[in-house]
Amino acid sequence: MQRIIESLNARTRYLLFLLGVGTFLAILGPYNTGGLGWPWVWIYWTGLMALGGYSGMAVSALLDRFAPDLPVWASYTIIAFLVALPVTVAVIALQSLIGPMPPIYFWPVIYGFVLVISGAVTLLAYLRDRPGQTTSTPAIGRTLTDKLPVRLRTADLFALQSEDHYLRVHTSRGDALILMRLSDAIAAAEGLEGTQTHRSWWVARAAIDHAEKSGGRAELTLTNGVTAPVSRRYYAELRDRGWI
Repeated sequence: MQRIIESLNARTRYLLFLLGVGTFLAILGPYNTGGLGWPWVWIYWTGLMALGGYSGMAVSALLDRFAPDLPVWASYTIIAFLVALPVTVAVIALQSLIGPMPPIYFWPVIYGFVLVISGAVTLLAYLRDRPGQTTSTPAIGRTLTDKLPVRLRTADLFALQSEDHYLRVHTSRGDALILMRLSDAIAAAEGLEGTQTHRSWWVARAAIDHAEKSGGRAELTLTNGVTAPVSRRYYAELRDRGWI
């Protein structure tokens, strides 16, 4: 349930981001779109932003699966160029509805106009998603980060959770399930201040929001709302270190 809530929150933030960019473009009215008038110019740009945004998510998912080792800058560049394709088709279709269809020889020009917007929005998304002032990411070994989806490679590491033969990696931008042993992941994160709290969990100190304890058991609630258990084996150590 917690992961569902986190996913909904992330999608809501992304939708608000797209609406904000679309509203800004509607106010500017580039490429003579201001002549559509309100609210049609707003519907035009926010609709195109939504199409481009969700096309970008689809392209990002494909890159995560088939080209996971691409540098972040290369992934965002590819996304910008590919997202411009369906948006160009949508622009041509919309122009055909409100007037004559643009001649085929003019379609590459339309793609160029769309690519300018796509590149700018993708750059904004990159700047929004890049890590803040925290220094946790450089301390994580590439044996772990290379297995993560591109969107999570520069995120702050919150926790590691073993799930059978897989490992769920909790970060500041969501989580991902990868094929890796917990012990190997902990070794890759040795540069961070963190510790194992349970035979199936490792938690970063900076990610802890608060602790709840009862007897010899405790739970650590992270800043993203995820709850990590503390077993009796690790309780005394964490209590002595002031984590509980």
